[in-house]
Amino acid sequence: MTHTGGGRAGRALFGIVFGGAAVVVLVFLLLPVVAIFTHVSPADLVGQLGRPEARDAIIVTVRTTLIAQVLILVIGTPAAYLIATRSVRSRAVTVTLIELPLVMPPAVAGIGLLAAFGDLGLLGGAFSALGISIAFTEVAVVMAVAYVASPFYLRQAVAAFEAVDAGLVDAARTLGAGPLRVFGRIVLPLALRGLAAGAALSFARGIGEFGATIMFAGSMQGVTQTLSLAIYRQFDVNFDLALALGGLLIIVSALVLLTTKILPLWTRSKSTSDSRDAISSSI
Repeated sequence: MTHTGGGRAGRALFGIVFGGAAVVVLVFLLLPVVAIFTHVSPADLVGQLGRPEARDAIIVTVRTTLIAQVLILVIGTPAAYLIATRSVRSRAVTVTLIELPLVMPPAVAGIGLLAAFGDLGLLGGAFSALGISIAFTEVAVVMAVAYVASPFYLRQAVAAFEAVDAGLVDAARTLGAGPLRVFGRIVLPLALRGLAAGAALSFARGIGEFGATIMFAGSMQGVTQTLSLAIYRQFDVNFDLALALGGLLIIVSALVLLTTKILPLWTRSKSTSDSRDAISSSI
């Protein structure tokens, strides 16, 4: 009886401690989000987003983030596949280098980009000789976004390609398919779910980029001022507008995260056995 009573007391204590910890975590993480939307009503949010400063920031953010995302997907996908198919030792070193911007302070990334591509930077002289200036232009915004966001896609893409059944690839090659055909017909469809998740995460990271952008591109309205930079600019000028822009970024980020959760449910029906059946017909 004593043992049973002690067990019940232990389970109760366990539930109280762990449940309390979960409540504290959720309240701490959600309270700032709730606070933003309690300060700005939906009507005020829409009204503030109609201001010229907000419209310009939205346009610059959407344009530069989409361009950066296209570059990340087009260049990063084949690069990730090549890395995923290398030896374990070289792959570990390369992935570590790819992940370096994840732990690098954004301000350091920005000043590094400026030191590399600024007019007086490592490669800036060569660009200046051609009449090209990169720093403090919209191109700099794209580069800053791509620099900080690409590791989120690349490491997810590498993991997705590593998870592809090597037996399917070998079978396709045995049937006479070339590397490019195998990649497009077998590898890419099987890794698509992981690639989509990585793309969503990199998009979410890029759309909220601040530190590297302000160091490398500055904050000029209508040119290089993104949503995050506009929030910083409006903090002392129009706090309601800053809150509205913050609310917009929260909504977009939530939708992106929701997409990464729902996407696997949409693609789960695509099984490896289906891909085996498709090998002979697609090659």
